[in-house]
Amino acid sequence: MRTAFTALALLVGTVLFGSITLLAKLLGRPYGPKSIYAKTPRWWASWLLGAAGVKVVVHDAQHLPEGAPRVFMANHVSWFDIPAMIAALPHYGFVAKRELEKIPFFGAAARAVGVIYIDRENRKAAFSAYDDAASKIRAGQHVLVYPEGTRGFTYALRPFKKGPFVLAIGSGAPIVPVIVYGTIEVNPRTEFRASPGTVHVHLLEPIPTEGLTYADRDELAERVRQRMADCLYANYGVDPAIEPARRAAPREAQSASA
Repeated sequence: MRTAFTALALLVGTVLFGSITLLAKLLGRPYGPKSIYAKTPRWWASWLLGAAGVKVVVHDAQHLPEGAPRVFMANHVSWFDIPAMIAALPHYGFVAKRELEKIPFFGAAARAVGVIYIDRENRKAAFSAYDDAASKIRAGQHVLVYPEGTRGFTYALRPFKKGPFVLAIGSGAPIVPVIVYGTIEVNPRTEFRASPGTVHVHLLEPIPTEGLTYADRDELAERVRQRMADCLYANYGVDPAIEPARRAAPREAQSASA
C-alpha cells in the first residue's frame, strides 16, 4: 500500500510541480535563490518524502554554503537520494544522465530548474556539459554531482569518474563531500518499493580546488573518496570494499531535521 501511494504521489507531484515550473519558464519568471525554480523542487521533494514516510536528518549543517558556490559530491545508492538531497541542500543544479531528460514533465522541468544533462556514452559531449556546469558554478550556482555515476547496490563506495573532478577544478569552487545513508532501506535499487525510514545526510568538511590543475584530478578524487569512506566507516562500519549489516545512526553528530 505504501509503495502504491508513493508511486501515485510521484506521478501527481511531478505533473503538478513540473507544470508550475514550466509555466514559470514560459512566462519568463526570473531565476534566483527565492524564485519559483528554487521552491518547486523542494515542494516536490517534501511531497514525495511525506508520501513515503521518510524523514531527512542533516548532519554538520555548518558546512552548508553561505553565498559562495559549492560542488556537492555524494554517494549514490537509491532513487530516493534525489529528493533527500533536495530537502537537505540549498537550491542547486544537478549533473544527471541524459536518460532522465526523456521522463515526461520531470525531464523538462528539471532542466528548467538547473539540471545539466550529460551523455555518458559520448565523452566529448559529456565534457562539454561539464564545461557548461563549471560556467554556471562560477556564476554563483551550486551543483550536485554523483561521482560514482550510477546507483550502487550497497553503501560501499565504487570507483569515481574523472569528469566531476575536472568540473570542480574548472569551476574553482570547493567540493563538499556528502554521504547519504538510509535510502537503500527506503528504496533499494533491486526492488520496486518504498518504505518509511530515516535518511541521514552528512555534509563533510569542504575540500578546496582553487589553484589546482587538470593534472591534479586523480589526487583530488582520492582525497574526496577517502573523506567519504572515513565517514561511512566511522558512523556505520561500512568497509570501503565490503558492505556489512546496517548499524545504528550516530548519536553524537550535530544534526537538524530538513
